[in-house]
Amino acid sequence: NDTTGKDRKANGFRHFFNGYMSGAALAPVLEKEYGSDRRAYHLTADYTWGWTQQESIAAATEATGWETVNNVLTPLASTDFSAYITPVLNSGADVLVLNHYGGNMVNSLTNAVQDFDLLSKQVNGKDFKIVVPLYSELMAAGAGESVRGVIGSMNYNWQLDNEGSKAFVKSFGEKYGKPPSNSAQTCYAQVLLYADACERAGTFNPCGVAEALEGFEFDGLGNGPTLYRAEDHQCFKDVLVVKGAENPTNAYDTLEIVEVTPRAQVEYAPDHPMFGGAEASLGSCNPGA
Repeated sequence: NDTTGKDRKANGFRHFFNGYMSGAALAPVLEKEYGSDRRAYHLTADYTWGWTQQESIAAATEATGWETVNNVLTPLASTDFSAYITPVLNSGADVLVLNHYGGNMVNSLTNAVQDFDLLSKQVNGKDFKIVVPLYSELMAAGAGESVRGVIGSMNYNWQLDNEGSKAFVKSFGEKYGKPPSNSAQTCYAQVLLYADACERAGTFNPCGVAEALEGFEFDGLGNGPTLYRAEDHQCFKDVLVVKGAENPTNAYDTLEIVEVTPRAQVEYAPDHPMFGGAEASLGSCNPGA
Protein backbone atom coordinates (compact mmCIF):
# COMPACT_ATOMS: atom_id res chain seq x y z
CA ASN A 1 0.00 0.00 0.00
CA ASP A 2 2.84 2.41 0.77
CA THR A 3 4.10 2.52 -2.84
CA THR A 4 1.23 4.75 -3.95
CA GLY A 5 0.22 5.60 -0.39
CA LYS A 6 2.48 7.45 2.05
CA ASP A 7 5.53 6.92 -0.20
CA ARG A 8 3.88 8.03 -3.46
CA LYS A 9 6.11 9.92 -5.89
CA ALA A 10 5.44 12.15 -8.88
CA ASN A 11 7.75 9.99 -11.01
CA GLY A 12 6.14 6.70 -9.97
CA PHE A 13 3.10 4.89 -11.42
CA ARG A 14 1.84 1.49 -10.34
CA HIS A 15 -0.04 -0.78 -12.75
CA PHE A 16 -0.44 -3.66 -10.26
CA PHE A 17 -3.17 -3.61 -7.63
CA ASN A 18 -2.29 -3.26 -3.92
CA GLY A 19 -3.06 -4.95 -0.60
CA TYR A 20 -6.16 -2.88 0.08
CA MET A 21 -7.65 -3.79 -3.29
CA SER A 22 -6.80 -7.45 -2.73
CA GLY A 23 -8.66 -7.42 0.59
CA ALA A 24 -11.64 -5.57 -0.87
CA ALA A 25 -11.96 -8.16 -3.62
CA LEU A 26 -11.41 -11.21 -1.41
CA ALA A 27 -13.51 -10.44 1.67
CA PRO A 28 -16.98 -10.75 0.06
CA VAL A 29 -16.00 -14.02 -1.64
CA LEU A 30 -14.53 -15.43 1.57
CA GLU A 31 -17.70 -14.53 3.47
CA LYS A 32 -19.84 -16.16 0.79
CA GLU A 33 -17.72 -19.32 0.64
CA TYR A 34 -16.80 -19.74 4.31
CA GLY A 35 -19.32 -17.67 6.27
CA SER A 36 -18.96 -14.61 8.50
CA ASP A 37 -18.24 -16.47 11.75
CA ARG A 38 -14.59 -17.28 11.22
CA ARG A 39 -11.41 -16.98 13.32
CA ALA A 40 -8.27 -16.19 11.31
CA TYR A 41 -4.60 -16.74 12.17
CA HIS A 42 -2.17 -14.73 10.04
CA LEU A 43 1.41 -15.53 9.11
CA THR A 44 2.98 -12.43 7.59
CA ALA A 45 6.24 -11.85 5.73
CA ASP A 46 8.20 -9.28 7.73
CA TYR A 47 8.54 -6.45 5.20
CA THR A 48 6.41 -3.60 3.90
CA TRP A 49 4.29 -5.64 1.47
CA GLY A 50 3.53 -8.24 4.13
CA TRP A 51 2.64 -5.65 6.77
CA THR A 52 0.22 -3.71 4.60
CA GLN A 53 -1.23 -6.84 2.98
CA GLN A 54 -2.03 -8.23 6.44
CA GLU A 55 -3.48 -4.93 7.63
CA SER A 56 -5.68 -4.80 4.52
CA ILE A 57 -7.01 -8.37 4.53
CA ALA A 58 -7.60 -8.27 8.29
CA ALA A 59 -9.58 -5.03 8.06
CA ALA A 60 -11.64 -6.31 5.11
CA THR A 61 -12.47 -9.68 6.69
CA GLU A 62 -13.16 -8.19 10.13
CA ALA A 63 -15.72 -5.92 8.46
CA THR A 64 -17.62 -9.07 7.43
CA GLY A 65 -17.54 -10.50 10.96
CA TRP A 66 -14.28 -12.46 11.02
CA GLU A 67 -12.06 -12.34 14.10
CA THR A 68 -8.28 -12.01 13.79
CA VAL A 69 -6.86 -14.40 16.41
CA ASN A 70 -3.17 -13.63 15.89
CA ASN A 71 -0.66 -12.16 13.46
CA VAL A 72 2.86 -13.59 13.52
CA LEU A 73 5.69 -12.03 11.50
CA THR A 74 8.01 -14.43 9.66
CA PRO A 75 11.53 -13.56 8.43
CA LEU A 76 11.74 -13.04 4.68
CA ALA A 77 14.57 -15.59 4.42
CA SER A 78 12.48 -18.39 5.99
CA THR A 79 12.25 -21.66 4.07
CA ASP A 80 10.66 -23.92 6.70
CA PHE A 81 7.52 -22.58 8.37
CA SER A 82 6.77 -25.63 10.53
CA ALA A 83 7.58 -23.82 13.77
CA TYR A 84 5.14 -21.05 12.83
CA ILE A 85 2.34 -23.40 11.82
CA THR A 86 2.42 -25.59 14.95
CA PRO A 87 0.85 -22.88 17.20
CA VAL A 88 -2.04 -22.48 14.73
CA LEU A 89 -3.38 -25.88 15.80
CA ASN A 90 -3.79 -24.71 19.39
CA SER A 91 -5.06 -21.20 18.68
CA GLY A 92 -8.75 -21.90 18.06
CA ALA A 93 -8.40 -20.45 14.55
CA ASP A 94 -10.27 -22.14 11.71
CA VAL A 95 -8.60 -20.16 8.89
CA LEU A 96 -4.91 -19.65 8.16
CA VAL A 97 -4.09 -16.55 6.12
CA LEU A 98 -0.66 -16.71 4.48
CA ASN A 99 0.48 -13.17 3.78
CA HIS A 100 3.44 -14.58 1.88
CA TYR A 101 4.58 -14.25 -1.73
CA GLY A 102 6.89 -16.17 -4.04
CA GLY A 103 9.04 -18.81 -2.38
CA ASN A 104 7.70 -17.91 1.05
CA MET A 105 4.17 -18.79 -0.05
CA VAL A 106 5.23 -21.99 -1.80
CA ASN A 107 7.03 -23.21 1.32
CA SER A 108 4.49 -22.12 3.92
CA LEU A 109 1.51 -23.49 1.97
CA THR A 110 3.32 -26.78 1.35
CA ASN A 111 4.14 -27.05 5.07
CA ALA A 112 0.54 -26.29 6.04
CA VAL A 113 -1.10 -28.69 3.57
CA GLN A 114 1.39 -31.50 3.10
CA ASP A 115 3.18 -31.62 6.46
CA PHE A 116 0.38 -30.57 8.84
CA ASP A 117 -2.63 -31.66 6.73
CA LEU A 118 -4.56 -28.58 7.89
CA LEU A 119 -7.17 -28.77 5.15
CA SER A 120 -8.40 -32.13 6.44
CA LYS A 121 -9.04 -30.79 9.95
CA GLN A 122 -12.16 -29.43 11.59
CA VAL A 123 -12.09 -26.58 14.12
CA ASN A 124 -15.09 -24.92 15.78
CA GLY A 125 -17.30 -27.34 13.87
CA LYS A 126 -16.03 -26.00 10.53
CA ASP A 127 -13.69 -27.33 7.86
CA PHE A 128 -10.31 -25.63 8.23
CA LYS A 129 -9.45 -23.26 5.38
CA ILE A 130 -6.32 -21.54 4.05
CA VAL A 131 -6.24 -18.20 2.22
CA VAL A 132 -3.38 -16.89 0.06
CA PRO A 133 -4.16 -13.20 -0.58
CA LEU A 134 -1.85 -12.83 -3.61
CA TYR A 135 -1.31 -15.49 -6.26
CA SER A 136 0.82 -16.01 -9.36
CA GLU A 137 1.07 -18.95 -11.77
CA LEU A 138 4.67 -19.64 -10.71
CA MET A 139 3.59 -19.85 -7.07
CA ALA A 140 0.72 -22.17 -7.93
CA ALA A 141 3.04 -24.39 -9.96
CA GLY A 142 5.62 -24.42 -7.17
CA ALA A 143 3.10 -25.42 -4.52
CA GLY A 144 1.60 -28.15 -6.73
CA GLU A 145 -1.37 -30.01 -5.31
CA SER A 146 -1.29 -27.86 -2.17
CA VAL A 147 -3.10 -25.02 -3.98
CA ARG A 148 -6.24 -27.04 -4.71
CA GLY A 149 -9.29 -25.13 -3.52
CA VAL A 150 -7.20 -22.35 -1.90
CA ILE A 151 -8.59 -18.88 -2.65
CA GLY A 152 -6.54 -15.77 -3.42
CA SER A 153 -6.41 -12.72 -5.68
CA MET A 154 -4.63 -12.01 -8.94
CA ASN A 155 -3.90 -9.11 -11.28
CA TYR A 156 -4.61 -10.95 -14.53
CA ASN A 157 -5.35 -14.45 -15.81
CA TRP A 158 -5.15 -15.69 -19.39
CA GLN A 159 -8.55 -17.40 -19.06
CA LEU A 160 -10.40 -14.05 -18.98
CA ASP A 161 -13.13 -14.01 -21.60
CA ASN A 162 -12.85 -10.63 -23.30
CA GLU A 163 -11.56 -9.44 -26.67
CA GLY A 164 -8.38 -7.82 -25.36
CA SER A 165 -7.35 -10.97 -23.50
CA LYS A 166 -8.21 -13.26 -26.38
CA ALA A 167 -6.06 -11.23 -28.76
CA PHE A 168 -3.11 -11.12 -26.37
CA VAL A 169 -3.32 -14.82 -25.45
CA LYS A 170 -3.43 -15.74 -29.14
CA SER A 171 -0.40 -13.64 -30.15
CA PHE A 172 1.60 -14.60 -27.03
CA GLY A 173 0.82 -18.28 -27.57
CA GLU A 174 1.91 -18.14 -31.20
CA LYS A 175 5.24 -16.61 -30.21
CA TYR A 176 6.06 -18.57 -27.04
CA GLY A 177 3.98 -21.74 -27.26
CA LYS A 178 2.13 -21.18 -24.00
CA PRO A 179 -0.42 -18.76 -22.53
CA PRO A 180 0.89 -15.56 -20.90
CA SER A 181 1.42 -15.48 -17.17
CA ASN A 182 0.05 -12.79 -14.91
CA SER A 183 3.53 -11.21 -14.87
CA ALA A 184 3.95 -11.41 -18.66
CA GLN A 185 0.68 -9.55 -19.24
CA THR A 186 1.52 -6.95 -16.59
CA CYS A 187 4.96 -6.25 -18.07
CA TYR A 188 3.59 -6.09 -21.62
CA ALA A 189 0.83 -3.69 -20.54
CA GLN A 190 3.27 -1.42 -18.67
CA VAL A 191 5.69 -1.14 -21.61
CA LEU A 192 2.82 -0.50 -24.02
CA LEU A 193 1.36 2.20 -21.75
CA TYR A 194 4.74 3.89 -21.28
CA ALA A 195 5.35 3.94 -25.05
CA ASP A 196 1.87 5.32 -25.63
CA ALA A 197 2.41 8.05 -23.02
CA CYS A 198 5.70 9.07 -24.69
CA GLU A 199 3.94 9.32 -28.05
CA ARG A 200 1.04 11.34 -26.65
CA ALA A 201 3.41 13.62 -24.72
CA GLY A 202 5.79 13.98 -27.65
CA THR A 203 8.76 13.53 -25.33
CA PHE A 204 10.79 11.10 -23.24
CA ASN A 205 11.07 13.72 -20.47
CA PRO A 206 9.78 11.96 -17.32
CA CYS A 207 7.63 14.93 -16.33
CA GLY A 208 5.98 15.02 -19.75
CA VAL A 209 5.37 11.27 -19.59
CA ALA A 210 3.92 11.60 -16.07
CA GLU A 211 1.57 14.33 -17.23
CA ALA A 212 0.34 12.08 -20.05
CA LEU A 213 -0.31 9.20 -17.63
CA GLU A 214 -2.02 11.22 -14.88
CA GLY A 215 -5.76 10.68 -15.08
CA PHE A 216 -5.36 8.51 -18.18
CA GLU A 217 -8.28 6.15 -18.84
CA PHE A 218 -8.23 3.25 -21.30
CA ASP A 219 -9.68 -0.18 -22.04
CA GLY A 220 -8.77 -3.24 -24.12
CA LEU A 221 -5.81 -4.72 -22.20
CA GLY A 222 -7.92 -7.36 -20.44
CA ASN A 223 -8.81 -5.89 -17.06
CA GLY A 224 -11.78 -3.79 -18.11
CA PRO A 225 -12.01 0.04 -18.03
CA THR A 226 -8.82 1.23 -16.35
CA LEU A 227 -7.66 4.50 -14.75
CA TYR A 228 -4.27 5.86 -13.68
CA ARG A 229 -5.53 8.15 -10.92
CA ALA A 230 -3.93 11.60 -10.97
CA GLU A 231 -3.84 12.09 -7.19
CA ASP A 232 -1.63 9.10 -6.35
CA HIS A 233 -0.71 7.43 -9.67
CA GLN A 234 -2.39 4.18 -8.63
CA CYS A 235 -3.94 2.13 -11.41
CA PHE A 236 -7.56 1.08 -10.83
CA LYS A 237 -9.08 -1.83 -12.73
CA ASP A 238 -10.98 -5.07 -12.13
CA VAL A 239 -9.33 -7.46 -9.65
CA LEU A 240 -9.55 -11.23 -9.99
CA VAL A 241 -10.42 -13.66 -7.22
CA VAL A 242 -9.05 -17.12 -8.08
CA LYS A 243 -8.63 -20.50 -6.46
CA GLY A 244 -6.43 -23.51 -7.04
CA ALA A 245 -8.06 -25.82 -9.57
CA GLU A 246 -9.28 -29.12 -8.14
CA ASN A 247 -8.57 -31.07 -11.33
CA PRO A 248 -6.12 -29.20 -13.57
CA THR A 249 -5.74 -30.72 -17.02
CA ASN A 250 -2.39 -29.12 -17.85
CA ALA A 251 0.37 -26.94 -16.40
CA TYR A 252 -1.46 -23.74 -17.32
CA ASP A 253 -4.86 -24.17 -15.68
CA THR A 254 -3.73 -24.64 -12.07
CA LEU A 255 -5.79 -21.58 -11.12
CA GLU A 256 -9.42 -20.91 -12.00
CA ILE A 257 -11.30 -17.61 -11.88
CA VAL A 258 -13.91 -17.41 -9.11
CA GLU A 259 -14.96 -13.81 -9.61
CA VAL A 260 -14.00 -10.73 -11.60
CA THR A 261 -14.34 -7.99 -8.98
CA PRO A 262 -15.44 -4.72 -10.61
CA ARG A 263 -13.14 -1.72 -10.27
CA ALA A 264 -15.72 0.26 -8.27
CA GLN A 265 -15.58 -2.31 -5.45
CA VAL A 266 -11.84 -1.86 -4.87
CA GLU A 267 -11.56 1.92 -5.17
CA TYR A 268 -10.81 4.17 -2.18
CA ALA A 269 -10.24 7.86 -1.50
CA PRO A 270 -6.73 9.24 -2.25
CA ASP A 271 -6.49 10.47 1.37
CA HIS A 272 -7.57 7.15 2.93
CA PRO A 273 -5.86 6.72 6.34
CA MET A 274 -4.30 3.43 5.25
CA PHE A 275 -2.51 5.34 2.47
CA GLY A 276 -0.96 8.21 4.40
CA GLY A 277 -4.07 10.34 4.88
CA ALA A 278 -4.32 13.96 3.83
CA GLU A 279 -0.57 14.53 4.32
CA ALA A 280 0.47 12.10 1.56
CA SER A 281 1.90 13.98 -1.40
CA LEU A 282 3.38 13.15 -4.79
CA GLY A 283 5.91 15.93 -4.42
CA SER A 284 7.48 17.48 -7.50
CA CYS A 285 8.55 15.66 -10.65
CA ASN A 286 12.24 15.01 -11.26
CA PRO A 287 13.02 15.54 -14.99
CA GLY A 288 16.25 13.56 -14.63
CA ALA A 289 18.44 16.48 -15.68
